[in-house]
Amino acid sequence: MSLAKFASYVCTCLILLGAGLLYNGCSSAPDKPNVVIFFTDDQGTLDVNCFGSTDLYTPNMDQLAEEGVRFTQAYAHTVCCPSRALLMTGRHPQRSNVNSWTQGNPKVPGNNMFLSEITIAEVLKDAGYRTGLVGKWHLGADFEHGPMRQGFDEFFGIRDGFIDNYSHTQLHWRGNNEPYHDLYRGTQELFRDGEYFPDLMVEEANAFLDRNSDGPFFLYFPLNIPHYPEQADEQFNDRYSDMPMPRQSYARMVSTTDDRIGKIMQKLEDLGVYDNTLIIFMSDNGHSAEDYQEENGRNYGANGGGGNTGKWIGNKGTLYEGGIRTPAIIRYPKALPNNVVRDQAITAADFYPTILDICGVPQPNVTLDGKSLLPIIKSATKRSHHTVMHWQWIDNWAVRDGDWKLILQGKRGKLKFHLGTLAGDQPEVVNYAEQHPEVVDRLTKLHEEWVEEVMPEGAGQ
Repeated sequence: MSLAKFASYVCTCLILLGAGLLYNGCSSAPDKPNVVIFFTDDQGTLDVNCFGSTDLYTPNMDQLAEEGVRFTQAYAHTVCCPSRALLMTGRHPQRSNVNSWTQGNPKVPGNNMFLSEITIAEVLKDAGYRTGLVGKWHLGADFEHGPMRQGFDEFFGIRDGFIDNYSHTQLHWRGNNEPYHDLYRGTQELFRDGEYFPDLMVEEANAFLDRNSDGPFFLYFPLNIPHYPEQADEQFNDRYSDMPMPRQSYARMVSTTDDRIGKIMQKLEDLGVYDNTLIIFMSDNGHSAEDYQEENGRNYGANGGGGNTGKWIGNKGTLYEGGIRTPAIIRYPKALPNNVVRDQAITAADFYPTILDICGVPQPNVTLDGKSLLPIIKSATKRSHHTVMHWQWIDNWAVRDGDWKLILQGKRGKLKFHLGTLAGDQPEVVNYAEQHPEVVDRLTKLHEEWVEEVMPEGAGQ
């Protein structure tokens, strides 16, 4: 072993020992771990068997929980774009110009994430990792932006938000009924009409793993499902045939998602790198309740929504808990405990510094809003570092302080305050804004101070 490599090895061990998490000893993890992130699309708050939806078949997600740490209070964002910015940059999406919908069609101008942002892919690439993104980008489709300009050696997938899984075209998006094709390798448009996109993703991801199995590698695998259109694998039809709609259609999509995650996990096992791979699983927002009709009358939306939020209200597109609280798991048996649960509040931004801590890679010289999760993984009683939490999407925003959560939501000119509490059996159901104007004023001031910090002038407007 070279002196440089030995020094890197010792540094990694010291970082993990300092967090009290290197359970198997430094000798068990001499190399940087590989990293795989499974980021699902519109998978709701409790929509994994191990999170409480015992009517679902999700053996692979459940396996990750058994082998790792399950977070019961994990926050993403209200819709796709800001969640992906949180995850990729470790920063509030407003810092990166993602406060409204990003450009979807690369042939039509629109908003893109700032190229100046330093993604987790860029940091890991600089540390010697091979980096690949297979799936959904949705942080701006412009060819001068995108994955290949933000640290990924390889990209295969969709540049925008969702597609028909067989024609790979956008069916409807923000009032634009003109479909456009969205399937790319890098910036080269591909045509694979009739082939099921989740299967194409598995094929591409497994080929990336074959080419880079000697590691270290970083595979970002952001699926476009269970997001509508709900075109599930037929193998799950009988399993849910007695389940009422819309849960039936949605459950088939969740199991299809789990199945494709399992195929990547099996590939890691076949290559002998599964135990040396840090795996993160999370969803980008709550379940969808959207419905869209094509001119021929076919519904390709979410059939009104089939997700399970338990006692939490809300869904995708809202800032209630059911819109922003999602399942999340981290698994790396060489350094993290298995089959444990943590109830502290975390966000998607926290995975960026956590990955760097575990991999022994220094953080970039930028302000990170996420914090390493190693201290709370070490201790179930350690307080969350998120004492005040913020979300914003276009004109809607929310701020949480303790059990109080203030939401300003609605459409321009019709925005209304909702002050809810997260305590009790019916959280956020009652609006206390009129009873507690002093709380509304205090939380509004916190939001305004936060906006001054994170919002570049004119960003995402």
